[in-house]
Order: sequence, then C-alpha cells, then structure tokens
Amino acid sequence: MELLHLKKLDLEDKKVFIRCDFNVPMDEFGNISDDRRIRSAIATINYCLDLDCAVILASHLGRPKGEVVEKYSLAPVARRLQQLLKRHVELAPGVVDDKTLKMAKELPRHEVLLLENLRFEAGETKDDAGLSEKLASMAEFYVNDAFGVSHRAHASVHGITKFFDNEHKAAGFLLEREINFFGKLINKPVRPFAAIVGGSKVSGKLEALVNLLPKVDKIFIGGGMAFTFLKQMGYNIGASLVEDDLLEEAGNIMQEAKKLGVKFYLPVDVVAAEKFAEDAVSKIVTAQEIPDNWMGLDIGPATVRLYREGLNDVQTVLWNGPMGVYEMEKFARGSSKIAHFVADSYATTVVGGGDTADLVQRIGVDEEMSFISTGGGASLELLEGKMLPGVEPLVVEQTKE
Repeated sequence: MELLHLKKLDLEDKKVFIRCDFNVPMDEFGNISDDRRIRSAIATINYCLDLDCAVILASHLGRPKGEVVEKYSLAPVARRLQQLLKRHVELAPGVVDDKTLKMAKELPRHEVLLLENLRFEAGETKDDAGLSEKLASMAEFYVNDAFGVSHRAHASVHGITKFFDNEHKAAGFLLEREINFFGKLINKPVRPFAAIVGGSKVSGKLEALVNLLPKVDKIFIGGGMAFTFLKQMGYNIGASLVEDDLLEEAGNIMQEAKKLGVKFYLPVDVVAAEKFAEDAVSKIVTAQEIPDNWMGLDIGPATVRLYREGLNDVQTVLWNGPMGVYEMEKFARGSSKIAHFVADSYATTVVGGGDTADLVQRIGVDEEMSFISTGGGASLELLEGKMLPGVEPLVVEQTKE
C-alpha cells in the first residue's frame, strides 16, 4: 500500500502534531528501561524541526483508564527526549485543558511541546470526536509515527485524521518503514520462509496463523499455545495451558497446513513443572508424557534441536511470541537458544514486537536481528491481513476521488 508521504507535505515554518508511541517499559523507580520506541521517533521529529516547525508530540503510557495517575506521567519521557534531541522539551500540564491548548497555540517554531499522557483523557480510547477535534486544533499538520498503537481506533490515531485533508496529514518515517517492511515480508519473502509463533494463547494468534499458512513454508509452534495443538492430537498435556474451545480450530489449522504442504512443527519435549513459579520442581518430559498435575512451561532440548534443524535452510524468519515463560530464568532456556540460533543465521530475521522484542533484548541479540517491530499487536493484525485503523486514513488509494 502507498502511504501519504511526510516529505510531500509543505511543512516549513508550520505547526505539526506528531502522534508517537512512547509507551516504554519502566522500572520500579520510574526509570525507562528500554527507550527503543523513543529513539525510533527521533528521525521524524528532527525532520520537522529542520524545517523550522513547531512540534507537538503526543503519546500514551500504560493504562491509566481516563484518570490522572502520577506513575503514568510522561515526565521521564520528556527528560529522555531532551537528551536525544539535544534541546528543551516542554511537558504540558495536561492534554486538552485550557493551559495546554494555549501553550500549543503560542508554541514558537523550533520548539517542542510534549502533551501529557493521552490516556489521562477517557475519550482517547473511545475515539471521542470532541477530543479528536481539540487535538487537531493544535496544529496545521498531522503525522502518525505510532505504529505500535495504529491497530487501535483511538482519538489521537483515528478520529483526529478526519480533521486534516490529504495535503495536511502523512505517515511518519517509522510507521512507513514498518508498513513497507511487513508488506514485503508477507507478499515477497525470500524462500524458504519460516514463521516461529509462540505466546500463551492460540486465540491471540489464530487469525495470523490462518493468514500465514498460504505464505510460509514452515511454521514452528511454541509457548502455551502449543498445548492446544498437542491436546488436539490426543496427547496428555497435564495441567498445561489449553483452550478447549479452539481444539477443533487447531485441528483445522494442522489439516490446512498439510493440504498446503507447509511443514508444521510442534514441541516433542517440554520442561514441565509442578507449579507456575521460579522455584518449582521441574523436569524434562516428552510431549506425550506430561504428568497429570504438571504444566509445560518451556520447550525442551530435543525440540530446540529439532527446530534448529528445521530452521537451518530458511532464508526468511518471522518470529512472534516466546517459546516459554521467558520472564522466569528457569523456563527461558528454550527461547534463549532459539533466539541465539536465529540471530546467528544468515536469514532475514524479523521480530514481531511485544514480548519477543523484550526477549531478544534481554538475551542481548537484538542488534543481530534484521528488523524489530515496535508494535506487537499492530504487527499481528498486519499478519492477519487487516487494515489498521490508524493507517487506513493515510493510504493514498483510499483517498483518490
């Protein structure tokens, strides 16, 4: 799809509203533990500043649910932005209160104003037209550079676009790069093309799996979602996570893979534990022999070897979802070994955001991956073949008379 391009806008000396995704993880002391999303927006911000624009930035952080919650303030983001931009960043006292609107109106060129957390306003997640209009009133141009939230029909992502014509809105560099990369990945991958799909539930990845089947040559399943497939095959999965209402669908997916000639890999052994805890007693068992009251929490060493053999000849790898409970060191080994193998391969390697991006960073192989998406949910919906609500208003084809 062709997007409305930032470089085609007549931005010089103008006021620009840039929707960013600064929803970054923080530690217990309020320090940003991973600033990747902030750094990813710098190119678009600097481009506008170089054209003598006054720049208004907006983002959400966490889920304050329409209330002003101090721990979700964007103050730490403002401080990090100052360091990265090497210029002062003014943090507004609110989102669309009178004082903030006045600050936006009087913002001089070359200056940067960061609005407070958009989700302090209840209307943000409801795509409220009144809030959308107030946000739009702050600037002459609108730029969406928040791929990670573009699958949400929210006021600052979707509703606001209705107040700008095509000559006054565009995709930022990050958003455009993400859309283009996933477009090429899905439509013209270098083959063999493999998808590694993990995470806790089949339901969260179901449509993506269905959409991926005709496009990939191999699929490797891991994480909690694997047990729905294993149970459908008649295996005893003990107390492992399972979605009984999706057993038939899991069977249909495996049948479709067989029909299409897609090699469908499932774990042959797992690390099982008596309880969901770091200090739980654990042991390696075959996928057919998980004890009744035990749960599988990671793929086992035989599965790691099997998956590595299967991945040996692939030229493109898409990875979305960890292989186990990687947050607990005891159950992170499978994910870690697969991550190192993927990182060391000569294939084009794409990490689909969210937990998988966090995983590869923790392990220290993030720099070895070809591309790490800034949006887990958004990348999944692209893989499902959906048009994202935040992207649709910026597609050129959709706007032609």
